Amino acid sequence: MSLSEALKIAEEAGVDLIEISPNAEPPVAKVVDWGKYQYQKMKEQQKSRKNAKTVELKQMRMGLKIGANDLDIKLRKIREFLAAGHKVKIFIFFRGREMAHQELGYVMIDKIVALLENDAILEQKPQMAGRNLSIVVRSK
Repeated sequence: MSLSEALKIAEEAGVDLIEISPNAEPPVAKVVDWGKYQYQKMKEQQKSRKNAKTVELKQMRMGLKIGANDLDIKLRKIREFLAAGHKVKIFIFFRGREMAHQELGYVMIDKIVALLENDAILEQKPQMAGRNLSIVVRSK
């Protein structure tokens, strides 16, 4: 169909002629009410924004000398965060002379990662920042 015929059809219907794919051979055009088309696009964008889930970065802090039961409780809470689709940043903080034994922090991080291996993937390697050793995990 020629351009003039398409414009005539669009004008008779009281709507607009929109070029969809200008590089195609022949070019593809559509007869659409432009205002209605824009409104529908805007509604689709709002719906997709509403349904989009924001991933939060939750934090869990624990000391180097944490007890086994306390660690289990913290791990349970981390699993809840992961199940909800969040990432979790785990901090091991060092107090006083504990800084002289940072290798114990790395051992604890390895233990935590081993306990979470069924639920989480290590996203960021262990990293020292001041008196904190941290990792970031996300759900599988």
